[in-house]
Amino acid sequence: MEHLVIPEGTSEPAYPWWQRYQPISYKFESRSGNHDEFVDMVQRCNAVGVRIFVDAVVNHMAGLGRSGTGSGGSSFDSDQHDFPGVPYTDVDFTPREMCNSGDGNVNNYGDPENVRNCNLVGLTDLYGASSEVRQKVADYFSSAVDIGVAGFRVDAAKHMWPDDLKAMMDLTNNLNTDQGFPANTRPFFYHEVIDRNDGAVTVQQYYGLGRITEFRYCQKITWGIDDFSQLWGIYDPGWGMADPDKAFVFVDNHDNQRGHGGAGDTITYKQPHNYRLGVAFTLAQPYGFTRIMSSYDFGTDTDVGPPHKSDWSTDDVVVTADGQCSNGWVCEHRWPSITKMVRFRNAVAGALTADNKYNDGNVVAFSRGNLGFFAMIKQGTLSMNLQTGMPAGTYSELVTCADVTVNGDGTAQITITNEEEPIFAICQGCSCDDAPIVTATQGPDITPTTPVPTTPGPTEPSITDGVHRTVIFVQKQTNDGQDLFVRGGIDATVRPGCTDDVTTDPCAIDHTVNSLGTTTHYDKYNAWSEGDTKLDWFGAEAGQGTYGGQAASGTPLAWTSSNPSNPGYQPLNKYGDHYWMLDVDMDCSQTEQGWFELKAFVSNSGDGWEGDIAQAGNCKGAAGGSAPYATKNHVGRCGYLNVFSFDSGSCTVEILA
Repeated sequence: MEHLVIPEGTSEPAYPWWQRYQPISYKFESRSGNHDEFVDMVQRCNAVGVRIFVDAVVNHMAGLGRSGTGSGGSSFDSDQHDFPGVPYTDVDFTPREMCNSGDGNVNNYGDPENVRNCNLVGLTDLYGASSEVRQKVADYFSSAVDIGVAGFRVDAAKHMWPDDLKAMMDLTNNLNTDQGFPANTRPFFYHEVIDRNDGAVTVQQYYGLGRITEFRYCQKITWGIDDFSQLWGIYDPGWGMADPDKAFVFVDNHDNQRGHGGAGDTITYKQPHNYRLGVAFTLAQPYGFTRIMSSYDFGTDTDVGPPHKSDWSTDDVVVTADGQCSNGWVCEHRWPSITKMVRFRNAVAGALTADNKYNDGNVVAFSRGNLGFFAMIKQGTLSMNLQTGMPAGTYSELVTCADVTVNGDGTAQITITNEEEPIFAICQGCSCDDAPIVTATQGPDITPTTPVPTTPGPTEPSITDGVHRTVIFVQKQTNDGQDLFVRGGIDATVRPGCTDDVTTDPCAIDHTVNSLGTTTHYDKYNAWSEGDTKLDWFGAEAGQGTYGGQAASGTPLAWTSSNPSNPGYQPLNKYGDHYWMLDVDMDCSQTEQGWFELKAFVSNSGDGWEGDIAQAGNCKGAAGGSAPYATKNHVGRCGYLNVFSFDSGSCTVEILA
């Protein structure tokens, strides 16, 4: 967007990086180029399957005390709240009486009114509750989407009310089908919310709006690389960290690598050995949606802008013969181990971290289901026989391209001799050559115009006969006193002849509910499970148990956690808190080709029923697979472990031991 310009000859640093975070208008005119150049870049990238996400600054405009002309030629006067390039006038900014600080600035992070209604470091705060502001921001989002942009990082979202953000997002156009996006695809949003357990605004308040930045991960990975024993606790729900399906994680970003924006415990390109380890581990483990930083070298000047030409416009990235960057650009994403670990993450997407972990303080190793195996070493070299959990065969190690033999018992000789790139990774369907081989996609379901070559991941055969243990997790954070139930079977649009009598209904599926435990934590689950013999669409069955006089609202689920110290701990829960669990023996012969449907219901003044679900085509996970027909419900696999999220089309299918 058009931004503030700080030229040479003032008391401030010339053309600093942060001038881009002081908008003047929503024109695509910046020091990186003009509107036509931006359109050309986006559409050339889309043509080869590369998606563009805009870093959007919509919490504020330029700071107080500033006036003049922006990077696109628009005049402005911040003190007068005058930005004719949008246009914005005084009525579009948060009324002064709504800010409870003496100087009008954010100065009390324990008060959400102060955080969201005052000026952030003197930047003029837009009034997001205004329908005019909401529409103008949505128009800006839509103008980017219409060009072919795939989504947005929303800067300073912590300082915006979630309802205001939602309204702006709802007003934004669907993605552009002319740029290769499927019809009715929504933009992918991720929101900057700096939550380090230090204020009243938390990441959880932004659930439902997209992914949320998890800055505590930066601390965790820094501590873990310093002390490998801490790496297994990288996701700590007890510390308030965002749920795995909500978290947007990274080792560093443009703010905290400079000591700003929640810094203090951050490794960067300036510590290249530790940085390689941190990014590799981040890409190897399953928590969150990952982003890789790619920097320019700012030396010791944390204000300096990017490499520039004589007119201060951004300079070219020069790629050397060995594939690395020069001309002032660092390009961490091109470092060999980081490049190869992106391939690893795509290949193992959806697979859990298996039990065969190794950590002696100098070596860390683990597998991702049976899809991949990862190891790294803090110092020295490694030659060790370890359990990989992978099928027997010969694999190409991603960093060195050396052949690795996995024996029939899953063990392999793991060798690391490159102290600059001290990483080892093998995965099914992966190659260490230059061809991009992708076996799964993490994140927004966006299909490139020119498809990326893919190798289908392993899909377990459907179980279509006999009674088999089936586990269901539904992720949903509820309030005290609320419970989660499911109803399901096969929809009447798929199977004709459904009746209103559960005892004879061919759309219902016979099951027996298994106990999850006998502690008081499971009293409700166990009571409501009595007499529940079918997964059906009708609610409580005749003779189904009650709890405290309250009837069931379907088949009950129990709140569970992955934390062993929590009373709701379940070993099959590898995902975090708020994963409601159902364990049944299901008659797979009554499913449709091994698949069944369900929807969840929150009782006791909760959200009630989920809305219609648009489930992703291929489920993640070691079993994976795709439902044999389209429906508006979640679709799971009989005989497997199924993971869903309330009101979300995500699905993961794992193999039950």
